[in-house]
Amino acid sequence: MSAPEKLIEMKAINKQFAHVYALNDVDFDINKGEVHSLLGENGAGKSTLIKILTGVYPKDAGRIYFDGRPVEIRSREDAAALGIAVIFQELSLVPTLNITQNIMLGKEKTRLGGILNKKEMHADVADLIERFAFPLDPNDIVETLSVAQCQMVEILKALSFNASLIIMDEPTSSLSNKESELLFGIIRQLRDRGVSILYISHRLEEVFQLSDRITVLRDGRKAGVLEHDQIVPGEVIRMMIGKELNEATASRPLRRSGKPAVLELKNLTSLGHYEGISFEVNEGEVLVITGLVGSGRTEVLRGTFGADQYDGGEILFQGKPLKKGVQESIMRGFGLIPEDRRTQGFAPLLSVTRNVASTNYDKLSRFGVVNSDKENKLGVKAVEMVDLRPPNPHVPAMNLSGGNQQKIVLGKWLTRDLKVLLIDEPTVGIDVGAKDEIYRFIENLARRNVAILLVSSDIAEVLRVATRILIMRGGRIINEFHDGVVTQEDILLASSGILPAGKGGTRQL
Repeated sequence: MSAPEKLIEMKAINKQFAHVYALNDVDFDINKGEVHSLLGENGAGKSTLIKILTGVYPKDAGRIYFDGRPVEIRSREDAAALGIAVIFQELSLVPTLNITQNIMLGKEKTRLGGILNKKEMHADVADLIERFAFPLDPNDIVETLSVAQCQMVEILKALSFNASLIIMDEPTSSLSNKESELLFGIIRQLRDRGVSILYISHRLEEVFQLSDRITVLRDGRKAGVLEHDQIVPGEVIRMMIGKELNEATASRPLRRSGKPAVLELKNLTSLGHYEGISFEVNEGEVLVITGLVGSGRTEVLRGTFGADQYDGGEILFQGKPLKKGVQESIMRGFGLIPEDRRTQGFAPLLSVTRNVASTNYDKLSRFGVVNSDKENKLGVKAVEMVDLRPPNPHVPAMNLSGGNQQKIVLGKWLTRDLKVLLIDEPTVGIDVGAKDEIYRFIENLARRNVAILLVSSDIAEVLRVATRILIMRGGRIINEFHDGVVTQEDILLASSGILPAGKGGTRQL
């Protein structure tokens, strides 16, 4: 049997950001007419490799070959000219245009005098749809389509450029199971027609189902390549995590707080986001919800705080029903640290003092008039509580580092009588030193009997802070780790739907 032909070869690729290697001497190749999956934990280098391949980032060193010849990919236009197309999670369609207009955007056909040749463009798109048997009509307006149909339009856009490689980044994150199966059929059809697919997903069962080969990156290096017959879940997980991890970072003993429940969710449901969510958070507990992107974790957190409405179920605080709404939650002692701190957590142009005051005006004002002395004293107190650096309560929040900005968001809640703290991705975009500080704040709050509900997709972070772990998938809680020792491998397998059997201290749902 002859060796498969290479479409793309990347050799000894290096990329540095601020003296840190995002990619270190990485070799990567894709065969013609194969589905090749690229795996790795957050920060492994997947996104950087894709951005070099598509001309977003220049490589610092290394060589790229396309169809056997050396090439330089310096821009998106260079990538498109080679037939490399990307379908991102966020689709790039114009909602108010129809399918034909979207596919032909930028390559419109005209008649003499520059008049659009709508008939010819419609015929070209209809032919493309018929060739791949997509359930679409060229005249359909994009905003009337389902997410799955919009992805089909994106695929047709790529094919209209004669794409030989289509990169799919988390393509099923917003799809139902039925829609995902339809997409998988399309991927196999494209492969059989000689189109190469580079597939990126955290959903390992999809990767195992689709892949002809898998490349695993770890810490900016290639951990290995597995052929189809070698793709075994346990081996893939071990390659992603790395055998050199020590016990302190690879596992964690879990324990219940043994204290009363402060917060209870009973069958909480938000249509289209999550369904039947039930759990409790005890005093002094750090309950972490983890799972794949799109599993409904953030939506549950926001619904609990009252930032988003829910359709069914109830929330109890200290055994009594909690009224819906942010104001009620704050008055009862709830705080929320959102994932997107710059747009939702603080006001960049305001000072540290004014940001801290934003959740405390009920204590700082009387008859609508703010007491400036109290406001300033509260700002100074918050700076001391979170050890802000520099310790200046008057500096605009936008001038601080990511870690200090997160401290501001934390500080405005610490100055209240906090009972429940809800935290979404607490250390995204924060350096290692600041991460440890944030973790210590979380642990100290738990020691003060604050009930903490935390969402994180960083497995190392989950193992660092959790006393109990819930796994969400498809809007439901599917697994719980509450006693005994839990490992990175356990969490990855559970999040991917490949649940560990007979695991001590595990409740499979």
